[in-house]
Amino acid sequence: MDDTDHQKLRQAIARAMTDLIPPMEDRIEDTDWIPKDVLVPALREVNAFGLLLPERYGGSGLTVSQYLPILADLSRIHGGLRGFVHAHNSSAHVFEMLAGDEQKDALLPLVATGHASFGMGITEPDHGTGADIGTRCLRDGENYRIDGQKWLTTNSDWVSHFIVFAKTDPAAGAHGVSAVLVERDRPGLTIAPLPGTLGTRGLQHGHLTFDGVVVPVTNRLGEEGQGLGLIEHGMEVSRVFVAASSLGTAEEALALSVARANERVTFGKPIGTRQAVQRYLAEMATDVYALRTMLEDAAAKLDAGLRIPIEASACKLFGSEAVCRVTDRALLVFGGIGFTRKYPIERMLRDARANVVEEGPPTIQQFVIARSLLDGATLRGPSIFEPTHL
Repeated sequence: MDDTDHQKLRQAIARAMTDLIPPMEDRIEDTDWIPKDVLVPALREVNAFGLLLPERYGGSGLTVSQYLPILADLSRIHGGLRGFVHAHNSSAHVFEMLAGDEQKDALLPLVATGHASFGMGITEPDHGTGADIGTRCLRDGENYRIDGQKWLTTNSDWVSHFIVFAKTDPAAGAHGVSAVLVERDRPGLTIAPLPGTLGTRGLQHGHLTFDGVVVPVTNRLGEEGQGLGLIEHGMEVSRVFVAASSLGTAEEALALSVARANERVTFGKPIGTRQAVQRYLAEMATDVYALRTMLEDAAAKLDAGLRIPIEASACKLFGSEAVCRVTDRALLVFGGIGFTRKYPIERMLRDARANVVEEGPPTIQQFVIARSLLDGATLRGPSIFEPTHL
């Protein structure tokens, strides 16, 4: 998509969601529910369901560099909204990477219009997301039989299919994990809602139980044993998406804080004239600028087809820490009134905490960065600071 069409799409989505969500914000926060009968048609009207999908499937064909600003825009409006749109488009992107041509032809045109969607079945209650995945997906002739549990599956109340990562060869360790597609109406699949969350209210997460769920072998995505590598690749991209979400929330918190510092007057002067408040604003702006620059670099590398385990985890790690710092500082600029629902600061502060644990907590990002460095990976790609070899 060229720059002109991209700007039109971005503005249309931001305008539609700005008109729709803020008037409902109190109800969303109180009920922990965004009415899908209102949200889905509004998103469909502005083509927000196929943002990363190729145009031949009815998508917009955006690059990563074009998609990230839209995620940031949605984060400025509401964390739950961002989570809903992100989960749909991110999982669609994963499916498009994994699926065969027949699978893509059958489902992606529906996904691009919001008439189908995918939930990710990765995290488990009693196991990790690597070689120790507990869910079994054992072959029985031309079928697989799935037993196990997944949870924290976003949009579980709405999606039509689940992309489930499970052990097809329990004895093969990391090489025994595969990805399979499971329709939500398969016998033996139970979908239960998890309790409400601290932030990103209105976004539903589910607990999936597979009790002898049978799917045909043709539902497998990719080859057997490729699942763990697919998880790592998919998370690489999604971590950059989460970092862009952190950027949007941080940018909005900074903008609101600057306005508050100019408007709020004490002892005859705007509070922005005081050095303590200026320090907060300067720290916030530095975090925003640094994260923006990191994301531009990561997006350029992804669009160039590079694998970026270090950069992706660094963006996710720094982004989650930065947005928490920025929203904390915003609360200090606003003072006690910021702790009330008169302003969106308290909601943004809660939304920011979701980004800390989404797609792996800080310790996981630190592990990925360190392991990659020790294995010989380097920071590379388009950069004016590429090392000179003398």
